[in-house]
Amino acid sequence: MQVIATAGHVDHGKSTLLRALTGQEPDRWAEEHRRGLTIDLGYVWTTLASGATVAFVDVPGHARFVTNMLAGVGPVPAVLFVVAADEGWMPQSEEHLAALAALGVRHGVLAITRCDRAAPAGAIAAARERLADTPLAGLPAVAVSGTTGAGLGELRAALAALVRRLPTPAPEADVRLWIDRSFTIRGAGTVVTGTLPAGTVRVGDTLLLSPHDRTVTVRGLQCLDEPVPSASGVARVALNLRGVDAADVPRGAVLLAPGRWRGTTAVDVRLTRCAEPPPRQLHLHVGAAALPVQVRRLGADTARVRVPTPLPLRIGDRLILREPGRHRIVAGATVLDPAPPPLGRPRPGDAGVVDRPRRPVDRAAELAGMTGRPDLPGELRRRGLARAADLTAIGVPVESPDAEPGGSVAGPPAAPGRGGAAEVLPADPARGGAVDGWLADPELWQRLRDALAEQVDRHARNDPLSAGLPVSAACRTLRLPSAALVLALAEGHLPVAAGRLTPPRCGAQLPEPVELAVTTLIARMPQPWAAPTADELARLRLGPRELAAAVRAGRLVELAAGVVVAPGAPDATVAILAGLPQPFTLSAARQALGTTRRVAVPLLELLDRQGRTRRRADSRRYCPAGMPEP
Repeated sequence: MQVIATAGHVDHGKSTLLRALTGQEPDRWAEEHRRGLTIDLGYVWTTLASGATVAFVDVPGHARFVTNMLAGVGPVPAVLFVVAADEGWMPQSEEHLAALAALGVRHGVLAITRCDRAAPAGAIAAARERLADTPLAGLPAVAVSGTTGAGLGELRAALAALVRRLPTPAPEADVRLWIDRSFTIRGAGTVVTGTLPAGTVRVGDTLLLSPHDRTVTVRGLQCLDEPVPSASGVARVALNLRGVDAADVPRGAVLLAPGRWRGTTAVDVRLTRCAEPPPRQLHLHVGAAALPVQVRRLGADTARVRVPTPLPLRIGDRLILREPGRHRIVAGATVLDPAPPPLGRPRPGDAGVVDRPRRPVDRAAELAGMTGRPDLPGELRRRGLARAADLTAIGVPVESPDAEPGGSVAGPPAAPGRGGAAEVLPADPARGGAVDGWLADPELWQRLRDALAEQVDRHARNDPLSAGLPVSAACRTLRLPSAALVLALAEGHLPVAAGRLTPPRCGAQLPEPVELAVTTLIARMPQPWAAPTADELARLRLGPRELAAAVRAGRLVELAAGVVVAPGAPDATVAILAGLPQPFTLSAARQALGTTRRVAVPLLELLDRQGRTRRRADSRRYCPAGMPEP
């Protein structure tokens, strides 16, 4: 199916033409029949000779109902532009054209109606002149009469050719269905209608109703008044929803695939067809939604638009900015960034900050280089750090063919370069990938890695007895959003133990006074396992921090708090114990070593953990090398 919207001045025969084409009545309300004009949106459809089904959204042509017209045109990819032969181009023809041009609609057919009343040549020439400087330039024109049926065959042929030219949307795309009508059916409940531009909706699907953030279930689904199990865009659909009242679903609400979209209240755009600086207070139209907004000009053709209600927008979406009081479309707008950074003065040290502020002049320069097409390397250069899910939500594809479905992705390449595409890696520390779903600009990643190494070195110089820089402290200093990023930066470059980072090869060195004291201590030990007393340690000024540093450096072995022995103590102890009758008791081991329980107990427990002694059920031990295991 394809969906086509009508456009054109009031009373130029749009509804009459659709009746002749489809045999259906597009005007649904008694008021419309009484007044003889379309007030709200109507929907009819037909099957062409090619077998293609075409649904039409019939929009009102009267100036007072332009908001309704925009609700119908917004999600639709093509237009049937109607101009009456006996009246020619009119004011609402111009406003409808401005709306279509602002939305970037470039597919359609020009229908010159009422050819039974006047020759069509003049109207065709005038319409083509008006269309010449718009995306609709060169539309095929068909002269037709909805009253007599003249030209309907040619119009059907032109529509068939139009359908062949229209792009085919992806059925797997994320669902975003702007609601243009909601009502209640007795026995069924809430029903909403809209034009599904892409993606697939199925009976039983759970969708998110925005802006209320309510979860609803698709209880039933109709397409062209027929129940169907699923529908893929482009399609006119009616959804029977469970979990919401019709009164809570106004026109302009939107149904979304859960977890795939983010609402935004600020969006940076490129203005198109804007003849003069826009007023600060305007109305924005997108999809079927219309709401007041504030506009702040940033560059020659760029602006920030603030909306009162979160909207699910993506890069490349087309918007309309309209001044209702003057009944004019001020500009079209292409979304450049649906998640823009705050405007303000950046601070030193903001390198790793997510959404770091930009000065307006700097932001204008950034926007000048943006195309309105998703660009992963460009987004990462501008943002520095970003969650993969957040980028996906604004329309930037981040999936890697190497990444496992549902796995976390991140990742600068091992050898970053400004000119290359950003590489997205699965969470694999051996390949330099980050975790927790974060992506990084390659150049920023390298700067952060260098800054982390400098921090760790500085910490080691300033506090040589420290066990290392805590990962949490590095995360705060670098102003990173996740400690997982610190671990990814350190992977393969800096040792990490017990949540602390140390410089490479730092364990081989101790401060000179501590090294001298440890050397003296070991020299005074009569046996490697002869642990010094607290008084001996105090005389050498070896406190807990000094002993911990010596243990990390491999200069001492810690048996328990305040109990240290020489590095060769385990080997020397096993040599003595292996000569005892196997198995042996704690008392026998203590006597053979000539030491106290204070040393013997933790020393044997250490050997047990190392597998060099084994403890039996009767608490006796044996050395595996000295006897077979009982």
